[in-house]
Amino acid sequence: MGDWNNCKKNVVPFAAMAAVESTIVAMHTLYKAAHAKGLHYFVYISYSYMLGTLLLLPITFIFSRRVLPPFKWSVLYRIILLALIGFLARMSSFKGLEHSSPALASSINTLTPAFTYILAVLFRMETLDLRRSTTQAKVIGTLVSISGALVAVLYKGPTILSSQFPKVTHHFLGTSQTNWALGGLLLAVNELLNSASHILQAQILIMYPAELVVASMYCLGVTIITIPVSFMAERELSSWILRPDITLVTAVYSGFFGQVFITAIYSCFLPVKGPLYISIFKPLSIVIAAAASFIFFGDDLHLGSVIGGIILLLGFYAVLWGKAKEQERKNCGSENLGALTDVRTPLLQSNIDERYAK
Repeated sequence: MGDWNNCKKNVVPFAAMAAVESTIVAMHTLYKAAHAKGLHYFVYISYSYMLGTLLLLPITFIFSRRVLPPFKWSVLYRIILLALIGFLARMSSFKGLEHSSPALASSINTLTPAFTYILAVLFRMETLDLRRSTTQAKVIGTLVSISGALVAVLYKGPTILSSQFPKVTHHFLGTSQTNWALGGLLLAVNELLNSASHILQAQILIMYPAELVVASMYCLGVTIITIPVSFMAERELSSWILRPDITLVTAVYSGFFGQVFITAIYSCFLPVKGPLYISIFKPLSIVIAAAASFIFFGDDLHLGSVIGGIILLLGFYAVLWGKAKEQERKNCGSENLGALTDVRTPLLQSNIDERYAK
């Protein structure tokens, strides 16, 4: 029984977050191919969130608890803000890529753990006591993970393994890259907004611990915001017609398997592991993307990707070790005090007393 509980607490969240990053890479890869076939970005995100909402709403009614916690206006305001942040993050990402490149986007993506850790400390979701080995492990592990991702992006190195598959030419967006500084700024804003959304979502799930309800309301909120904006940006009705090819596959995959799966996983594991744990997996997408490019696009595997991946995994281990030790210390302290604890929110301990007092 103890081994199974340890598996649920550590292995399952790790596997789920790795699957999320793999899903994100798959969505980006499909969109690259669909964009070449004429799928516009605003049409893509509109269909993605609309289909995701249509799937999440019935799932919420089927699998939600019979007795839901009381819903308050303060929760609704925060969910609306969360949806607005999600929409602005997607727009910042898209416009940033218009003025820069996927390589720069991958580099700036490594800032997410740092942004999230700073915000988590400010909102008291993470402790910052540099005298403790757990804090040192988290800080050093975060920096090492960022360094590994930057090595994978910025250092190509010699080819160590050539793909046997024919190389596939794949372009992204095809727009002018005349304002690199503006693109980098928008991409950094995107990562800051993503970090803020993790913090806000964790707070919402403390106030209203119904993961599927929060996930479906978030998707619905982004859909309500996205559709009118997208119709103003893409007024040509022919752009909204999905042909039975890669464009339809991309929209369906992103809506049913992308948005639903990712939103549900974040909602389930944010209160369990905290925002930093979620964000530390972001640089992993660079290694996954390199492997996918080697397997599916025939790109060569370079030394920089391997070295960066190894460094990144070392950083992962340090952060995960620090969090595991923190959780053990909190659980032991709770048992010694005989206090009532919620094992689902070990990283948001400062809010537990308030939650149980209501």
